[in-house]
Amino acid sequence: MARYKIEISRTAEKQLKKLPQLEQKRVAKVILELADDPFPKGSRKLAGYEEVLRIRVGRYRILYSVSGKTLVIIVLKIGHRKDVYR
Repeated sequence: MARYKIEISRTAEKQLKKLPQLEQKRVAKVILELADDPFPKGSRKLAGYEEVLRIRVGRYRILYSVSGKTLVIIVLKIGHRKDVYR
């Protein structure tokens, strides 16, 4: 399977930097793993959106979009589960 390119939005980058150090490492690891498998076990389609998926990392969620034609994953948002969907 081809390796996907990962792009992180400015919003997601800022949100990642605000997380505690340990959580930053856990979230970054999961994001890098998406390059090999953009649909890992536990990823779910976000209701109400056409091509947005979410994956859980402890109390935090990563919202991302996958473009199969160009092999690009765009990380849209990263945040605590109570805030990320707003």
